[in-house]
Amino acid sequence: MFPGNARPSLASCPGRTVEGMDNRDEVRDFLISRRDRLTPDQAGVPLYGGRRRVKGLRREEVAMLAGMSTDYYTRLERGNLSGVSDSVLDALARALQLNEAERTHLLDLAATANGPGQTGRSAPGGPGPGRPRCSLSPPRVREGVLRVLDSISAPAYVRNNRMDVLAANRLGRALFADVYAEGTTGFNLARYLFLDPRSRDFYTQWDVVARDCVAALRIEAGRNPYDRGLTDLVGELSTRSEEFRTWWAAHNVKFHTTAAKTLRHPAAGELELTGEALTLPADHGLTIITYTVEPHSASEQALNFLASWSAQASPANPRESETIEETK
Repeated sequence: MFPGNARPSLASCPGRTVEGMDNRDEVRDFLISRRDRLTPDQAGVPLYGGRRRVKGLRREEVAMLAGMSTDYYTRLERGNLSGVSDSVLDALARALQLNEAERTHLLDLAATANGPGQTGRSAPGGPGPGRPRCSLSPPRVREGVLRVLDSISAPAYVRNNRMDVLAANRLGRALFADVYAEGTTGFNLARYLFLDPRSRDFYTQWDVVARDCVAALRIEAGRNPYDRGLTDLVGELSTRSEEFRTWWAAHNVKFHTTAAKTLRHPAAGELELTGEALTLPADHGLTIITYTVEPHSASEQALNFLASWSAQASPANPRESETIEETK
């Protein structure tokens, strides 16, 4: 059994959080990291004489760009987003040149600072107005969703926002053959990436995939700070993986919607795949991930071989997709 791979994250809503009830440290570190990466030239700030003691912009330069006083920006950077209006947050996002994911993360951090009942603003797959920030995926993937998986002729699986793979079709299980060969009915992608050494051979650009995974978990932590399953997962990976711990501290965020990946399958060889994330509006927090290949390419031939190989390797099963229950 792979270390840390055979179980999904916990799904519950106690008082423990990824960021804590007071998220000032999270806000401070995020704003400082965004300020440090932005040079005066990038921001269009004129340079004057004298040695600069900061890597990026000074606080007063960010304040000027955002149209606020230096004292007020200093208060924000110290982690105090309580009571801050959307217009101020928008001005700050423009000054720091935040992308869509970073802006959403900032809004989520502000929502947390203003009370545990607040919600994330606009992240894909995020909770709608009035919903609690706690993420509770359904204990089982619905039968209708399993039928959708079975109808997809490409590798496909269902995951939640903590990267737990809860169900997969036949080609999806064949793609992750090493994991499913252990007899497990599901696994966590983040644990697989950081705790299973075979993932580094499976993903030819492992560091890119792993960094994207951390960035997706980081934005989920901002959106759902009361998710104990995510708290436990981040704590485990931070303890057991120096790379995860380092990248988590960078505070980079990213929406996990589409990506090109090159995989090295033990039976089918190299496959260049494009992953697409399809959110399930009726199942909060659940997403279908499916992989496609370029028509008439070597990867299409490899995928056809994988389909033939999986049909021979797997016993006849009227239920193509398998699902697991999350631990409560």
